[in-house]
Amino acid sequence: MAKKRGGRKYGPKAQKKVERAMHERKRGSLRSGRSGKKVTSRKQAIAIGLSEARRAGGKVPRKRKGGSRKRGGKKR
Repeated sequence: MAKKRGGRKYGPKAQKKVERAMHERKRGSLRSGRSGKKVTSRKQAIAIGLSEARRAGGKVPRKRKGGSRKRGGKKR
């Protein structure tokens, strides 16, 4: 049986940035980039935190290209 090689996907810098973004969202002071609108979505807050971590040189996986998103819908 082969050994599983891994490690962490996200570094501590990413964790800090996402934590700060989530905190700001909860307080209502997190704003989105261009439009400056208030962020209320949890997913968007996480995305902002990860984006900031990427810019700061943290360990964060690459962004998915294009519009291919994982969809978790109901199967019919």
